[in-house]
Amino acid sequence: MKILADESVDNEIVLRLRSDGHDVGYVAEMSPGIMDEEVLVLASDENTLLLTADKDFGELIFRQGYVKRGIVLYRLAGLSSQEKADIVSSAISEHGDELLVSFSVITEKAVRIRKV
Repeated sequence: MKILADESVDNEIVLRLRSDGHDVGYVAEMSPGIMDEEVLVLASDENTLLLTADKDFGELIFRQGYVKRGIVLYRLAGLSSQEKADIVSSAISEHGDELLVSFSVITEKAVRIRKV
């Protein structure tokens, strides 16, 4: 799967997804400091799933109408980077293409998927 990881994403998660065989672009490596709107445009232009830990993307999607492609927000505070990587990797593996057309939230206990 083609994924764009926002710079809020832990490096360990990016490395794990790459080792899982996903094509992962990482904003922290490509264009650190760009605005959230620019990240959404980049994800749309590249036709990728956007992975983020930044809650502001929910605001952009639902209140301001920036619906471009699927977005996955992970909320895994307090867990180690390895635990986060395991949970995100598993969620992407299990839900795959469904995530591409949804705003999804990954927590320690569940994956909530909302079509956009």
